[in-house]
Amino acid sequence: MSGLVEGKAVLVTGGSLGIGEAAARIFAREGARVALAGRGRERGEAVAASIAADGGEAIYIQADVSHPEQVEAMVARVVSEFGRLDCAFNNAGAGVPSGPLAEIDAAAWDAAIAGYLTSAFLCMKYELRHMAARGGGVILNNASVDGLRGFPQDPAYSAAKHGVIGLTRSAALQYARQGIRINALCPGWIGTPHVVEAFRQRPDALAAALLHQPIGRLGRPEEVAELAVWLCSDKASLMTGAAIPVDGGYTAV
Repeated sequence: MSGLVEGKAVLVTGGSLGIGEAAARIFAREGARVALAGRGRERGEAVAASIAADGGEAIYIQADVSHPEQVEAMVARVVSEFGRLDCAFNNAGAGVPSGPLAEIDAAAWDAAIAGYLTSAFLCMKYELRHMAARGGGVILNNASVDGLRGFPQDPAYSAAKHGVIGLTRSAALQYARQGIRINALCPGWIGTPHVVEAFRQRPDALAAALLHQPIGRLGRPEEVAELAVWLCSDKASLMTGAAIPVDGGYTAV
């Protein structure tokens, strides 16, 4: 039986940890050739080797997606290795906590915008060039429930994620007639290694977070990744310009 994305060439940024790693593994399980990109070479190469050991096809590309020259080279490497780029899951993001708005310094603001929004723009810029030339493709951006609502603990992060959703919707309208679908995922609290470690140090923060997650637990990276793979498959052929919560009821409250 063929997988959901059998034979497709897929790029996953931030693909060596958390949601990105889970997505890379599930894309491979569903028949894709996977390029996983990230900053940590040792971890990325280990994940690619593990996927190969399980019978999948994967390569690792070292890249910081906030740098345009590295993003351009990343996409070019995927096309060189696989001959094309069918799907991209722009999952990578990085920044520093911003705190109260009146106390955010310009460097922290710039870091959030660069790490969470400009990185998505750069990835889309180079992915779209190739997909438009080929006549089709799928892009999925990892936003957040905090791109759908206010997040008083970190307004810079929320602003960047709102920007990702706006960018997703606008680009989806621009490229719909060129056979390119573009959507955004909006995860709630997901038990990635970074989140689990943060809550281990602050059990009170975990209890407070779960008050807003009606399902009563953290989501698992695999639960987000399964949806990501489906959205990149032909099963989701009518979906573009959507911002989809995957949040255990967080945004329904």
